[in-house]
Amino acid sequence: MSATNQAGRSQVHSVAVLYGGISAEREVSLWTGTQVIAALREAGFDVSPIEVTQDLPATIGALSAARPDAVFNALHGRFGEDGCIQGVLDWMGLPYTHSGVRASSVAMDKAAAKAVFSAHGLPVAAHRVISPEELEAADPLPLPYVVKPVDEGSSVGVTILREGDNRRQEIARNWRFGQRIMAESFIPGRELTVAVMGDEALAVTEIATGNVFYDYEAKYADGGSRHLLPAPIHPDATAEAMRVAVAAHRALGCRGVSRSDFRYDDTDGEPGRLYLLEVNTQPGMTRTSLLPEQAAHRGIAFPALCAWMVGQACHGP
Repeated sequence: MSATNQAGRSQVHSVAVLYGGISAEREVSLWTGTQVIAALREAGFDVSPIEVTQDLPATIGALSAARPDAVFNALHGRFGEDGCIQGVLDWMGLPYTHSGVRASSVAMDKAAAKAVFSAHGLPVAAHRVISPEELEAADPLPLPYVVKPVDEGSSVGVTILREGDNRRQEIARNWRFGQRIMAESFIPGRELTVAVMGDEALAVTEIATGNVFYDYEAKYADGGSRHLLPAPIHPDATAEAMRVAVAAHRALGCRGVSRSDFRYDDTDGEPGRLYLLEVNTQPGMTRTSLLPEQAAHRGIAFPALCAWMVGQACHGP
């Protein structure tokens, strides 16, 4: 069988899946790509897997040889979801899944994304962008606060600094994620996430973890977290999280799917207060990842979700 693109787009028979990449999230992308490849084949597509490495000409050559009708971008992290590979695919005239260059690059840059969210009246925590030298010299915000790379995903490099913590100078001296650090007030409460498919929020998931926060280990280690779907929160908070997720998706100019991550401060009782942390333009796509889990909750099987994303593939901003 083949799948028909939505909104009158032509039929897609062949799909190239880009996975792997050269970011700190390479392993996550390999997991995503492997499962997407299987799902697309199950959905009836002719699939060409292309494992991306440092050799960009090889990737371009493999795409040219495959001559796919569309590209499923299963890359994560830098060069995969920050507009770089999107620009290559635009140059080649190949339709691809997820957001285009502009939305991808802005969403990946936490400082730029927060500026967009603030301009659209969306709730964000107090934050500053600082250098490693500034962090070494003094606390940039009142404790407790979070430091994180400006342009990494999967909670890579994220640390919470609390009262009495003596790690600030060590963190600054050993910083390896560039010259910009995002410092953000720590918000107590719960982790929530909302997937958006097209222009519709799917559901709200609470992510429960025994770790200090939803870090890399909690995201990917066996038993690192539990997904509570639907999130057991006040109905007003559910409705607001879904509204903000769609508003953030639109504000950035995302297309296809995205996933918005929140902190939900209910420490003084519900309905509590939401803070938008970031928008992921290329959420994890294993069968048990948060987006596919929410899609399944709405009755959309994993192969059907992957096929829908291919049907939305296009190029441009």
